[in-house]
Amino acid sequence: MLELFGDNLVDLMYRGGVVMWPLLAMSVIGVTLCIERLWFWSTNNRPGRHDDLQRLARLLRDGEHDKAIQQVNNDRSVYGRLGLRLLDEPISEALVVDVVESQRPRLERFMPTLSTIITAAPMLGILGTVLGIISSFEVIGQAGSAGDPSLVSQGIAEALLTTATGLIVALLILIPYNLFRSQVDRTLGRIEMLVAAIEGPKTIVKSKD
Repeated sequence: MLELFGDNLVDLMYRGGVVMWPLLAMSVIGVTLCIERLWFWSTNNRPGRHDDLQRLARLLRDGEHDKAIQQVNNDRSVYGRLGLRLLDEPISEALVVDVVESQRPRLERFMPTLSTIITAAPMLGILGTVLGIISSFEVIGQAGSAGDPSLVSQGIAEALLTTATGLIVALLILIPYNLFRSQVDRTLGRIEMLVAAIEGPKTIVKSKD
């Protein structure tokens, strides 16, 4: 079964031309990064996380910082790290901005790469289409009306395969990308909730210019 799949894949890559190889690399990279992001979000926004954050926000609003520290002490998620820093230092606007921005790279990790793959894959597919059509016209131009139709069909097959592959790769990455983007927005909203809760019982220390 695996040998048959491998043979079919090699044959497909050969028929699709040189553009199929960067498309294959994009698909492998994209799927790998999506798996990593899926693991990241499944641990940070796991089921029940909302209830935990509501309980933490309630503790912060009530000024029960010792209990809040106990809750976040062993939490390795973005919420736990953010909570520890906010509870460890006097709250100021500068600190809030710094803490939130320090977590943003973790939230948006690999997102530019996935976005690039989504944009580049269809463009590579179009490039393969153009190359396939050029190849077909070269065959026709060299052989004239007596040309072998199978040689012309190879160029047409290359054009169609690369277009389809480029669209498939883009769609394969687009769906999880939008899911991850929604998770980023949800997480930032939850962070704002925690910041508002911890600012309530404490006096904001204005940062000096």
